Amino acid sequence: MADEAHPAMRTYGRIKSRPIKPRQAALLETLLPTIRVPAEPFDPRTLMPTARETWVEIGFGGGEHMAAQAARHPDVLILGAEPFQNGVASALRHIDEQGLGNVRLQDGDARELLARLPDASIARAFILFPDPWPKTRHHKRRLVNSETVAELARVLAPGGRLRFASDVAHYVDWALERITANPAFTWTAERPGDWRAPPVDHVTTRYEEKRLGDCAPVFLDFVRA
Repeated sequence: MADEAHPAMRTYGRIKSRPIKPRQAALLETLLPTIRVPAEPFDPRTLMPTARETWVEIGFGGGEHMAAQAARHPDVLILGAEPFQNGVASALRHIDEQGLGNVRLQDGDARELLARLPDASIARAFILFPDPWPKTRHHKRRLVNSETVAELARVLAPGGRLRFASDVAHYVDWALERITANPAFTWTAERPGDWRAPPVDHVTTRYEEKRLGDCAPVFLDFVRA
């Protein structure tokens, strides 16, 4: 329970929108409890001892990218966090249909998941097309801020990689400024094509294809020193 010394984290934005389809609602009751990450601090290696490394996707949306990466890399444990209930339900459908045994979910704020992870326990982190909160008075709600970047620096192992992607120009600039301000991260780009073209291992989702932002998708890759 939160107290004045440790206030509960506030998640902004929608938690649920349209009614969840019956099949997905059933998976929320049956599958989710079996793959939900522990509610207390934990070592990811205990969740999948055979995993060669652990990745985390912060805000997985409908779960398309997360599921595709899990299918491509069955020897990698992927932790996903998403507070939007409809997105969690969609991700469960992908996991169920593809029989993915290497995904664990946090149906809630990603910052709470990061806080429970040990130092240097993650090899890759993805923040793909997060809510841009475009109004100036809402910028403080953006996921990428100095505190979250510091937590990512803590949980990423040396040599670990962080990918941020957005199709909102101001958020791209915002994220680049805040991530590079942390000395733990080095931006890997050497030429414009490095951020303009999707990385070879990127999985394009239906949300990305809608092009709801004000610029073409930009991909920023960083390495943890």
